[in-house]
Amino acid sequence: MDQPEQYVISTDPERLDLEWVHRVLSTDTYWATGRSRERSDRAVANSLCYGVYHHSGRQAGIARVITDAVSFAWLCDVYIDRDARGEGLGKRLVGHVIDDLDRIGLRRVLLATQGAEELYRRFGFAETDGDDSTWMAKRWPDRT
Repeated sequence: MDQPEQYVISTDPERLDLEWVHRVLSTDTYWATGRSRERSDRAVANSLCYGVYHHSGRQAGIARVITDAVSFAWLCDVYIDRDARGEGLGKRLVGHVIDDLDRIGLRRVLLATQGAEELYRRFGFAETDGDDSTWMAKRWPDRT
């Protein structure tokens, strides 16, 4: 089993393995199953992406951030390769992203999850109950 220090996190878009990103997100997640390669590539191109890379160069994780870099960000597509899970890489990746977003002075970071609530609570996320705002969403359920 690889050690966490054998991995590096980078926002260099040239390092992203777009084929890997599309394959894992479209086949191994509940939120992007069936996403087309074209939509996957567009999402990456229009986001700040954090890649997790093994020292061999193989990509082992991804997180996407959509932000105005002033007041708001949406954290999404957080994924660690099944072969690299259990090594703390998810915590390391989310911590790295949150540290970066904190440094730029954002007011709010939003995300949605099913089952990873405890991971995100470690980084200060909480359900929006009790917020003075009413959060609303418009969805097109046929789009992944």
